[in-house]
Amino acid sequence: MKNILVTGCAGFIGWKVSEQLLDEGMNAVGIDNLNDYYDPRLKEWRLAQLKAKGAGGRSRAEFNFNQCDISDFDSVKAVFTNHKIDAVINLAARAGVRASLEDPWVYLDTNTKGTLNLLECCKEYSVHKFILASTSSLYGLNGMPFREADKTDTPLAPYSATKKGAEVLCYSYHYLYGLDISIPRYFTVYGPAGRPDMSIFIFIKNIDNGIPITVFGDGKQQRDFSYIDDIAHGTLKCLQPFGYEIFNLGNDNPVELMYVINLIEDILGKRAVMKFSPRHPADVFATWADIEKSRNKLNWYPKTTIEEGIKKTVQWYNENRAFVNSLKD
Repeated sequence: MKNILVTGCAGFIGWKVSEQLLDEGMNAVGIDNLNDYYDPRLKEWRLAQLKAKGAGGRSRAEFNFNQCDISDFDSVKAVFTNHKIDAVINLAARAGVRASLEDPWVYLDTNTKGTLNLLECCKEYSVHKFILASTSSLYGLNGMPFREADKTDTPLAPYSATKKGAEVLCYSYHYLYGLDISIPRYFTVYGPAGRPDMSIFIFIKNIDNGIPITVFGDGKQQRDFSYIDDIAHGTLKCLQPFGYEIFNLGNDNPVELMYVINLIEDILGKRAVMKFSPRHPADVFATWADIEKSRNKLNWYPKTTIEEGIKKTVQWYNENRAFVNSLKD
């Protein structure tokens, strides 16, 4: 039974990755600083699911939680000292393109310095496998569909710039110390218990409550929305040995924002009150993942359509409406 360190385990993707690890019989050693970028009670809700699964799940796998910040090297080193780690999945990150313009320093600390701290510990404690979660934001204004070999050194915001810094640090540690590194680049992940600052979460909650939703631009911008279970599954596929590889994990099917809003309206049986604002300069007009490499090397492809995914997400909201509406904006 392997011990996999999952940073950001109380975050959206980290929670689902940890859950799937436990289901597959692997122990998850979780790290999260439980920051207040959004209401920590949602992170605590996710943690409670993991602790329950680790304590009494059919897999008999264990979940061990450590509250610490990956930007603090001594705290990270203590986790490696206290646990025998077989692989690291680094999902801890300050997310949010627009928010990174307000406080770029915290993005540098977590996304870049935090990755460096983890790489150093992998080197020191002979942990050979490292997965770095990265982002489609790196592709910026490239032509579509985005391919892993595309130029990614012109990021449009500090968020994507700090993730690029983490990627190139990973290559250095692969080259210098032989670490086996896989880098999945995620495309607009959504699903049950998602991030409250993401559009789909906001749209469902506000449409249900008759609160106006803000649509940037004309609503015709396209996103390659990717369902959380598919993304977590693809991330675990990256545990295979590859040397150093980057993989796009997306739905390979960009859809207009207005189409998603209409889906939510139809499922909720309510009409949205829309407020239009100018497009933010750090937002790209469209994203589209070329996933041929992930199909061929990972044997991975998305299984959830946008229609199915939105239905499942709204269902989770309906089952947890009181809790979701109690969360602080």
